[in-house]
Amino acid sequence: MVRIKVEKPKVHKSVALHIKAITTAFKEAISPGTITIHYPRERRKLPDNFRGLLQLDKEKCINCFRCAHICPANAIQMYQRENKYYPGIDYTKCILCHFCVDSCPTAALKPSKIHDVAFASLSTMVLPPEELAGEPEMWREDTVTVEYDFDGDLKMIKRKEVENLIVEVEKPKRPEFVAGAAFPENCIACRICVNSCPQNAITFKLQDLQTMVLEIDFEKCTGCMVCIRNCPTQTLLPFRREEVLKGGESDEQG
Repeated sequence: MVRIKVEKPKVHKSVALHIKAITTAFKEAISPGTITIHYPRERRKLPDNFRGLLQLDKEKCINCFRCAHICPANAIQMYQRENKYYPGIDYTKCILCHFCVDSCPTAALKPSKIHDVAFASLSTMVLPPEELAGEPEMWREDTVTVEYDFDGDLKMIKRKEVENLIVEVEKPKRPEFVAGAAFPENCIACRICVNSCPQNAITFKLQDLQTMVLEIDFEKCTGCMVCIRNCPTQTLLPFRREEVLKGGESDEQG
C-alpha cells in the first residue's frame, strides 16, 4: 500500500480562497452572470424577419393565388368569401418557410414573431381566412425584453418593455404586370382563363359566327398570372401595365 501525503494549504492561501469564493457569491447575487432567459416572464427580442405565424390583411389581398401556388408543403388553400378567394393555412403542413410572404405582391400576407402557440387539436390548426385575418388570442406574462450582445464577451441586455409581436410589412416595390394575348392565333376559346380569373377581368365575346374575341379589362387585372399558368396553348403572356395602358383600357384579341 502506498500512501500519498497531502500537504495542508497554508493559512493565508486558505483565507484568500475563501474570500474569493465569498466575493464571487456576492457578485452573482447582485449582478448574475447567467445568460439564461427566464421565460415566460422574460422574452428574447426577435428580428423583424423572424418566421413566425402568418397574418392576413384581407383589404390588401387581390386574390392572385400566388401564395397557394408557391407553397412547397401545399399548406395554403383558397376559400371563397364574398365572391372572392382568400388564403387559409393548414399549420399541420406549414413549414414556416414564408415563401408565401415573399411572393405576395401587396404584402397582404405578413409575418409575425409569434411562435409559442398551443392548439387544442389537429382540426384547430387549420385556419380559414377569417381566423388568419384576426390577431390570435394571447396570454403574455413577459414584462422584460432580453437582447444578447455579442460584441466582445457575450452579455445580456434587459429592458423593462414588452415587444410588439405583430410586424408591419411595407408593400414590395415591384413592376406591375397585366396579362395580355401575345399569341392570339393559339387561342382555342377554351375559356379556362375566364373561369380561373379571380377578378373576372377576362371575357369572350362573339365577333361573328366563326370568331371569338378574348377581351381583358386591364383596370380589373391584378397581374396575378393565374390565367397564364392555366392557359393550355400559351396564348397569354405578362406585360408591364404602363406599356399596355398606352394602347387603351382593354385588350381585344381574336
